[in-house]
Amino acid sequence: MAAQGKGLAVVTAGVSAIGRDLVRGLARAGYDLAFTHLGAEATAAGLVAEVEAMGRRARAWETDAGDADQVARFWAEVGDWHGAPAVLVNNAGIQTWARLLDLRVEDWDRVMATNLRGAFLNTQAAGRAMAAAGRGGSIVMLGSGCNKQAFPRLVDYTASKGGIEQFTKAAAVELGPLGIRVNCVAPGAVATERTAAEAGDYAGTWARVTPLRRVGVPEDIVGPVLFFCSDAAGFVTGQTLWVDGGVFSQATWPYDLED
Repeated sequence: MAAQGKGLAVVTAGVSAIGRDLVRGLARAGYDLAFTHLGAEATAAGLVAEVEAMGRRARAWETDAGDADQVARFWAEVGDWHGAPAVLVNNAGIQTWARLLDLRVEDWDRVMATNLRGAFLNTQAAGRAMAAAGRGGSIVMLGSGCNKQAFPRLVDYTASKGGIEQFTKAAAVELGPLGIRVNCVAPGAVATERTAAEAGDYAGTWARVTPLRRVGVPEDIVGPVLFFCSDAAGFVTGQTLWVDGGVFSQATWPYDLED
């Protein structure tokens, strides 16, 4: 039997590179886990086994974050399985790589559906469940440097993450009276399987322009998320925490800082 824990944490796209570390980190912190995936049954089953080995309950659902019917079914089944969550982490996100004049409408729609509509659908469902339970809760969005800066060839992704920034604030204002806090963790360059394919030397390319002189790893995102979920952040809502090694705090600067 699992030891007394902190309740249920829900993570969308729990089998992604960052999602896996979030699931493990929340389990180590004492949460039971419900997480979603798309077509990754074997990976999801392995992650469930990892969480259960830590003495926590876990279950995975194949769910498209941007599909209203699938999300509704997911939350109904989560409620039957465990009840209302204490935590939701909106981690599901995709991107396309195209110039504005070449970007296909279907790619724009697909990115917006997953990144922004998905955050809305899952936040609404979690907020309703948390409100009905009357215990409050914490909702954390996964943002990006694109929350505040335009990235070339990432038009749809940048627009969706800019929306996440404002959605975080709007949700925090509306859900605050219910004791539900909503915040955003915005990573910078993080080394994952996906980002490794963006450049021949992704880590080296971004490390050169990052004040801490390295890129992030998925584990770097876990601590900030756990902070927002904890009592230490009990009076913090509507905020974005940049987890980027300082890269998006610096101005464009023509001189070498190490000279």
